[in-house]
Amino acid sequence: HTSNTHQQLIMMLANNSGRTLSSLALHHARALSSQAPQVEVTRSSSSSKGDRLEALRSQLSKDDASIDDFAAASPIVRKKAPPRSSKILPKPRWLKAKPADSDNYQKLRSTVRELGLATVCEEARCPNIGECWGGGEDSTATATIMIMGDTCTRGCRFCSVKTSKAPPPLDPEEPAKVSTAIAKWGLDYVVLTSVDRDDLADQGSNHFREVIQQLKIKKPDLLVEALTPDFQGQEDLIEKVATSGLDVYAHNMETVERLTHLVRDRRAKYHQSLDVLSYVKSLNAGCLTKTSLMLGFGETDEDIRQTLRDLRNIDVDVVTFGQYLQPTKKHVPVKEYITPEKFETCQKEAESMGFLYVASGALVRSSYKAGEFFLKNYLRENKEQQHGS
Repeated sequence: HTSNTHQQLIMMLANNSGRTLSSLALHHARALSSQAPQVEVTRSSSSSKGDRLEALRSQLSKDDASIDDFAAASPIVRKKAPPRSSKILPKPRWLKAKPADSDNYQKLRSTVRELGLATVCEEARCPNIGECWGGGEDSTATATIMIMGDTCTRGCRFCSVKTSKAPPPLDPEEPAKVSTAIAKWGLDYVVLTSVDRDDLADQGSNHFREVIQQLKIKKPDLLVEALTPDFQGQEDLIEKVATSGLDVYAHNMETVERLTHLVRDRRAKYHQSLDVLSYVKSLNAGCLTKTSLMLGFGETDEDIRQTLRDLRNIDVDVVTFGQYLQPTKKHVPVKEYITPEKFETCQKEAESMGFLYVASGALVRSSYKAGEFFLKNYLRENKEQQHGS
């Protein structure tokens, strides 16, 4: 019977050359299977092969292509996905920082490691670390000490400092460690900053106050600038730091009002930061207040101008402008690299509004040493005048 079936198939091929290969194969399979005994197949490790066979049979039953079409078919070629954009603009030629390789840099870095201190210079990947830590012709180095740990409770989209809802507890020995470090460095002007500690009842304000007071006890002539969090706008906490004996109270606006919600943590609000600076001035009109703006987020000239007006309305004394540099691909991308000419324009406009001092440049940061040099001399002159009167 099987022989007869083969003969029938040959005749069908001769008489029906236009029929598709797939239809003939299906006809042959059905003819053979109708005579074969039924066998029950159980699924095993080869079940995947059976699934593929069933899929092939199904495809053959639907396929109307001829054998010529099949032979002429092109192989399937997988296309590579287009490369993902890094979202990091190439840096312009004017963004060149001094390499961190001087003797002063190595000495200061060694002290920081030895005492287990954190510096915002390292944690925030400041481009000026080589210049500030290395010092100038007088070999005087500048460092910004970051107290209350290296882990912040907030997650601003521009900042590379580590974040956590529950950072490690404060180090009760930190005030002594910081004062020891300053004595070793021989500095006469120091900047203290801190992470946000929303996890603490007083948000670290008492600890901040103690560090400043310890510094003043060990070195009364030391000039201290405190770059503080907003303490959620709580005036009693702000007052603890503002009345600790510091010389400059700094709190950064970071960006213009329109972009604040895109750049800063949701708990950091534009008007709340203005209120912090305003309240400090109300406590002590003689205390210098200072803030910093990063440019390159997509702010307009009018955005910057309005922010400067807001700052002068509350008698902020010092403002600095610097270029935002994206720390990693996860952070807010740089929208624009500001030219040196634009930074110069910002400086002139701010000075015309009556700010006591303005530092403006691509690599300028809030605690950049050029500003500290000016403030150091200004504060010393003020103290001499007070003693003279």
